[in-house]
Amino acid sequence: MKAAIFHEHGSLDVLHYVTDFPKPKVGPSQLLIEVKAVALNHLDLFTRAGIPGLVVEMPHVLGSDISGVVAEIGVDVPGDIEVGDRVIIDPGVSCGVCEYCVSGEDSLCSAYGILGEHYRGGYREFMAVDARKAIPLPAESKLGFEEAAAIPLTFMTAWRMLMTRARLKAGEDVLIIGIGGGVAIAALQIAKVAGARVFVTSSSTDKLDKAHQLGADFLINHLESPDYHREIWKLTKQRGVDVVVDSVGEATWARSLRSLNKGGRLVTCGATSGPNAVTNLGLLFWRQLEIIGSTMASRSELETVLRLVWDGKLKPVVDRVLPLSSAKEAHEALERGEQFGKIVLIP
Repeated sequence: MKAAIFHEHGSLDVLHYVTDFPKPKVGPSQLLIEVKAVALNHLDLFTRAGIPGLVVEMPHVLGSDISGVVAEIGVDVPGDIEVGDRVIIDPGVSCGVCEYCVSGEDSLCSAYGILGEHYRGGYREFMAVDARKAIPLPAESKLGFEEAAAIPLTFMTAWRMLMTRARLKAGEDVLIIGIGGGVAIAALQIAKVAGARVFVTSSSTDKLDKAHQLGADFLINHLESPDYHREIWKLTKQRGVDVVVDSVGEATWARSLRSLNKGGRLVTCGATSGPNAVTNLGLLFWRQLEIIGSTMASRSELETVLRLVWDGKLKPVVDRVLPLSSAKEAHEALERGEQFGKIVLIP
């Protein structure tokens, strides 16, 4: 079958498109999914390049955000799912029995992993997954497979960041650093649904205009205003924002902290510019700020945010769709940061 794989970590050149990758066999409690679309995340770039301490099965298959059709059902799978059902895949994998899992905190599980990172993912025609990972698209849903693939990791991550970890409330101000990626766009929409006022930054006027169309209240071009915290200070009448969503890391950390109101919360799920950010501890304790880490989400959180997607209150945004054979091109575009929304591959 067709797949995009790599045999060793490295640059774009290690990624190869093949047509003879083995088709997986279905276990008793698994489903065989015919992958119809798989959306990219920055996690794909980091995994391909190599994450310190992460050992993956080689050749490795990337891809966490997956939509498709049930092609085969294992003998022990309950009868509430049928061949031909349209599904998305919950990309989080946990043990289900530890203290965190039984308390509903799946992503804190010591054995937690993500499809496409710790396990082979969806850059291929078919994949076998635990039946519990498949979430049927509602019969009335008009979402295409490309849009459906832009949902799972992106929206579950943004929901947990804002609603669970940062405890966002109606009437608060939220600053989202670097609008354009899937999680940032999902966070913008979630914040607006929650009743917040939203500030966004970008170096692209086009991305800022698109963010405004999605509901962003204030737009800051950080090429024109590199000290964006000073713009926040002016726009909020010297108050600052209540929550900052910053997954850029080193390059923006200090300014993001200075954008916060007293008692404000900075929440992060990544560090695309580097993990070793410098924190001004005097600012942290004197203004009683919170720095909050967040990773993925629980199944309950995913199902909560999905209800808003199914109701049309949140909408996946797709930047472009490419064939799986153009996986290198897709990675190159993501590395350049030129997208607004998700880049999607079609096997």
